[in-house]
Amino acid sequence: MKQGMSGTADGRQAASTGSRSAILAIIMVSYVMIVLDISIVITGLPKIREQLGFSDAGLSWVSNAYTLTFGGFLLLGARAGDILGRRWMFVVGLTIFAVASLFIGLAQTPTWIIAARAVQGLGSAILAPSTLALLQSNFPAGPQRTRAVAYYAAAAGISASFGLVLGGLLTDWLTWRVGFFINLPIALGLVLAAYRHVAETERHSGVFDLAGAVTSTLGMSAVVFGTVRSAAFGWTDAVTATALSSGLVLLLAFVLTETRAKQPIMPLRLFNSPERSGAYLARMLFLGANVGFFFFATQYMQGVLGYSPALTGLAFLPAMAVNFVAALRVPRMVARFGAVRVLTTSMVVSLTGLFWLSFVSPGSSYWGGLAIPMLMIGFGQGAALGPLTTFGIAGVPPRDAGAASGLVNAAHQLGSSLGLAVQVATSVIASGALGGAELLTHRVGNAMLTATAMVALALVVVFTMISRHQEAAVAAPARRPVPAADH
Repeated sequence: MKQGMSGTADGRQAASTGSRSAILAIIMVSYVMIVLDISIVITGLPKIREQLGFSDAGLSWVSNAYTLTFGGFLLLGARAGDILGRRWMFVVGLTIFAVASLFIGLAQTPTWIIAARAVQGLGSAILAPSTLALLQSNFPAGPQRTRAVAYYAAAAGISASFGLVLGGLLTDWLTWRVGFFINLPIALGLVLAAYRHVAETERHSGVFDLAGAVTSTLGMSAVVFGTVRSAAFGWTDAVTATALSSGLVLLLAFVLTETRAKQPIMPLRLFNSPERSGAYLARMLFLGANVGFFFFATQYMQGVLGYSPALTGLAFLPAMAVNFVAALRVPRMVARFGAVRVLTTSMVVSLTGLFWLSFVSPGSSYWGGLAIPMLMIGFGQGAALGPLTTFGIAGVPPRDAGAASGLVNAAHQLGSSLGLAVQVATSVIASGALGGAELLTHRVGNAMLTATAMVALALVVVFTMISRHQEAAVAAPARRPVPAADH
C-alpha cells in the first residue's frame, strides 16, 4: 500500500516536472525568437540601407521603431495578461509578431519597413511580459526559479549573439528577408505547443490604462526622435528642441496619470524598493551601452575592415561562446559569490571591453582590436542579465507579477532605444571634415566612449541602490533588539 502511494506521488512529481520543462522550453523559444530578430536586423543593416535607401541617422529607426513600440506598450501588454489571461495574450502577441515579420520580409521602402517593425514591436510588447510572468507563476521561488531565470537570461544573451551570426550568414548567402520569414512556422509551432502544455492563468476584472500607454509611448518616441535628429541637425534645431521638450512633458504627464489611475499599467509602488528601482535603471544603462556596441561594431567591420555580412556574423562568435558559458554558470556563481558581486564584476569586465573598443582605428587587427574586448563584453552580458532580472522582480507580490515583468522588459527595450539614440548623437562629435573609413572609425570610437560612460553609471547605481539595500537587509536582523527574557 505504501509502495503504491509512493509510486503515485512520484508519478505526479514527474508529470509536474515534465510540464514545467515544456513550459520553460516554450518560454525560452519564444523569447529567443524576439531577441533573435533584433540581432538579425543589426547584421543586415548595411544591406537594408543599400537596398531601401536609408540615411545614416534614418537607419537607426529600423531598430528604434521596434524598440519604442516594444517598450512603450510593454506595460499595457503586461496588464492585459493579468486581465485577459497570460496564455491568451501570449498567443495574440505571437500572432501579431509573426504577421508583422511577414510584412518586414516583403518591405520595399524605408517607410514600409519602419511601420512593420513598429507593429512587430507591439506584438513583442504583448508577448514578452507573458513569458516572464508565466515563468514566475509556474516556478516557485527558490532554486527552481533561480535556475529558470538564469536560463531565461541566457536565452536572451545567447540568441542575441547567435542572431548576429545567423543574420550575417542569411544576408550574405540568401537575403536579410529570410530571417523574418522563418518566424511564421516557429510562431505556429509555439501557438500549438502553448495550447497543449500551458494552462490559462486566472483572469482578473479590471480596466486598461490607455492614457498611461499612450503618454509613455509618445513621450519616449519624441525623446528618441529628438536625440537621433540632433546627430544630423544639432541640439539647437527647432524640431529637435520641440521633440525633446514635448517628450519630457508627455513623460511627466505619464507619471501624473499613473498616480491617479485606478489600475495603472506601471504601479508606482514597484519603485518603493531601492533594489528593484536600481535594477530597472541599471538595466536601461547597461543594455543601452550594449546595443550600441552591436550596432557600431557591425558598421565598423563591414564599412572599415571590409568584412562581408557572413564574416561579420562569424566574427561575433567569441562573444557568443563566452556569453553562453557565463550565462549558464550564473546560478553557481551567485550561490558562491552572491548576486551583487557577480553583477558588479560582470559590469566592470564589460566596461573594460567597451573602453578598449573606443581605441579602434582603420588599421586595427581583428584579434587585438576586436576579439579580446568582445570576449569581455560577451562575459559581461552573459553574467549580468540574470542578476538584473532577479533584482527586478524581487519581493513582488503575485498581484504585481505581470506589471513587474513588463517593467523589466520595458527597462530593457527603452534602455536599448535611448542608448542607441544617445550613441548615434554623440558619435558625430568633433568629426570635422573626416570622411570614409576615418569618419566611421571616429564615430565608433565616440560611441564606445559613450557606452563606457553608461556602464560606469550603471555601476554607480548598483553600488548606491542595490548593494546598499542588500547590506541593509542583512544587517537589519542584527540591529533588532533582543526581547527581554521572562522572569
